[in-house]
Parts: sequence; C-alpha cells; structure tokens
Amino acid sequence: MPLHHHRHHHAAVAVAVADDDEAKPRRPYSTFASPRAPSSSAASTHRLLALFSVACLLVAAASLAFAFSARAATLQPPPPAAAEATTKLAFRCSGAEDTLRAFLATSSGKNYSAAAEGREKVLAVVGVHTEIGSAARRAALRATWFPPKPEGIVSLEHGTGLSFRFVVGRTKDKEKMADLQKEVDMYHDFLLIDAEEDTRPPQKMLAFFKAAYDMFDADFYVKADDAIYLRPDRLAALLAKDRLHQRTYIGCMKKGPVVNDPNMKYESSWELLGNEYFSHASGLLYALSSEVVGSLAATNNDSLRMFDYEDVTVGSWMLAMNVKHEDNRAMCDSACTPTSIAVWDSKKCSNSCNSAEIVKALHNTTLCSKSPTLPPEVEDE
Repeated sequence: MPLHHHRHHHAAVAVAVADDDEAKPRRPYSTFASPRAPSSSAASTHRLLALFSVACLLVAAASLAFAFSARAATLQPPPPAAAEATTKLAFRCSGAEDTLRAFLATSSGKNYSAAAEGREKVLAVVGVHTEIGSAARRAALRATWFPPKPEGIVSLEHGTGLSFRFVVGRTKDKEKMADLQKEVDMYHDFLLIDAEEDTRPPQKMLAFFKAAYDMFDADFYVKADDAIYLRPDRLAALLAKDRLHQRTYIGCMKKGPVVNDPNMKYESSWELLGNEYFSHASGLLYALSSEVVGSLAATNNDSLRMFDYEDVTVGSWMLAMNVKHEDNRAMCDSACTPTSIAVWDSKKCSNSCNSAEIVKALHNTTLCSKSPTLPPEVEDE
C-alpha cells in the first residue's frame, strides 16, 4: 500500500511540474504568441498590440492614397463644362452679359486679360447706349472711333484704360433679337443688360450701372450716346486726373425750364421739380466715380425716384448722394477743337438729323481725328 501511494504521489508531482512548465511563457519565434500558449494576460497583450499595429498601417496607407489622389485631382484641369461654368461668372450676372469677354474666354489660343475671371480692373468702362434698331449708328461708330474688332477693343483698353461696349436691352420681338444676335456674333462688342428695350430710360441706365459694376472694377463708369463723335484718348486723360473727391460726377452741366404742358414733350412729375431743372450733366456723355456707382448698384430699384428723362433722373440721384459736380464743356462741343472730347451739334440735331453721316464727316476732318491728344501748349507745361 505505501508503495502504491508513493507512485501516485510521484505521478501527481510530475503532473504538477508539467502544468507549471506549460504555464510559463515560451519565447516566441515572432511577434505573435505561440499557438500552443493558452489565453493569458501576456498573450492577450501581444495580440492587441499586433492588431493595433496592423490597423495603424492600414489607416496610414489609406491616408497616403487619399492624399495622392486629392493632389492629383487639384493638379488636373477641370472638365470643360466646369471650366466654362466658372468663367461665365466673370461676364454674366443677373441676366446681363458681356459678349466681348464671353467671346474672348472661349476663343482658343487667345490669352486676353479681358477674359480673366472676376471683375476686370480698368480705368473706366464706357457704355455706348444704343437701340436694337440703330445698327446704322453703330456701323458709323465702328467705321470711325469705335474699334470694329475684339482685338481692337482690347488694344484700346490696354492703351487708354477704357473698355468700350455697346449697351442695349432685349426685346420679345424674335425677329429683332435674331438680327441683334447676328450683329453680336459678328462683332462681340455688346453689353446686354437685364432690361427690356421699351423700359424707361432711367431704369435701363440703372440696369447698366448694376451690370457694369458687377463685371468691372473701374475708377469710373461712363455713359455715352451713340450719336456723338468721341476722342477716347482725351476722355482717358480727363478721367486719369487726380481728384480730391471720391464721389465725382463729371459732365457737361446744364439747367433748363421744366415743361408741364401735356401737349408737348413734358415732364410728368413736373410738380416735384418746380419751374427749372437742377444742375445735371447732359445725357450725351457723363462719368460717375466708382463709389457713386457702387452705392447705386446696392440700391433697390424701387427705392429710387425715376423721372421721364434719364439725365435728369441721374442728376437727381447725384443731389441725394452729395457728390462733387465737375463741369467740363469739352464733353459737349458742337464742333471739333484741339481739346474737344465729345462732339455733337445740339442745335443742328434738335429735331432730327442723320447722326451716322455726321459722325463719318467729322472723322474725315484732321482736327477731329488726327489732332494730338493735348494741345502743344498743354503738352509743354
């Protein structure tokens, strides 16, 4: 019996030793625990560390892949449709369109600054206001002082800082719009405003100021009539002068009696004006400084008083805005002189005249078209 008990004692000791031996951690052959090792706190720790390392590597790889793909996407040019949509913002806004910049932006192989995105920086944007049916007047201007090709308009802008456009509204008459579109496609020199052609002149003028301010970062915004003969170089010299006032209203200032007889071409709101108009610039040519037009562009249309005449209406806005009135008689000369900026014979054309033929005739005279920008005595000073 004792011997039998002894054998069982040694067997128990052997089992205990074996169990104790297996409980000791074995030296792993890799960072992973031996597959023979039972679950324990040390083995669990190794597994967690291993899984965490693998997860980190996967996250890092995914991050690098995303970074490279994002960089590649930024380096690639946008698709044509997206690029066109981005560029359109530069010359289209609220129903208005600058057909010149639209043309330049889509012309292959031509890198004009005029087609740059955003508000184009110029000394002045000059809107030559015209009617859809006044194609003969526009043709006369293109044959004289208004550049007939997009390249010429850009060249004139680079030389003087003035960017010229014909300004016209739209019409529901499909035949008229078709004719206008043909002219647009041929010359690309229009600023189509968000207004109907039969809209009251003051409202069309406000639509022009709003569109021009959105599209151009100009020092001045100029309204010109399509019946005048203009010297762009002299207009640029006038606008480039240093001025103390930020709010400036430049033009050929005038006054006159208010007509209240319905049987004549009268002012329907005459009772608000009295017997005489206040001082305001002739509608043939005038310029408003950037700060002035910025205020008009931010104004609700319904909050501004509209009189029957565009020049009177703009003059009334200027009285309310406390601007500096700058009278310049060279902006309304009746004949060409060494200093004339704009020429229009108001007496000769008081009723009716062929302004297209008059403009051509003026251009054929040396004093009008070939005289220096400034008179010799002024250049010497």
